[in-house]
Amino acid sequence: QEQLAESGGGLVQPGGSLRLSCSASGFTLDAYAIGWFRQAPGKEREFVASVSWSGGSTYYADSVKGRFAVSRDNAKNTGYLQMNSLKPEDTAVYYCAASRGSFSDFAAEYEYWGQGTQVTVSS
Repeated sequence: QEQLAESGGGLVQPGGSLRLSCSASGFTLDAYAIGWFRQAPGKEREFVASVSWSGGSTYYADSVKGRFAVSRDNAKNTGYLQMNSLKPEDTAVYYCAASRGSFSDFAAEYEYWGQGTQVTVSS
């Protein structure tokens, strides 16, 4: 079964950093773009960042540009989201997703989704 699994979430103080991982099983992730989305309580799921299948292109939501960095290691079948200078408004469940041949900011373009990992930014 094709699955994605996020890890690395947790509680961090404002200004802190976290690195999320997205590990694929049951399929080869290098054929897919990796997207990151988040959903805060009472809000719609929103796009955060994405990276092309080769890692050569990245795309960020304006709200995280300059603070977050998306990357991947295809040899490890894993994607990453480095989150720096975290703010309370970054608090959300973060999801990774895989899209074949694209790195769209639309959730409907993604075929596979992880279960989500909680990121809480609070003092």
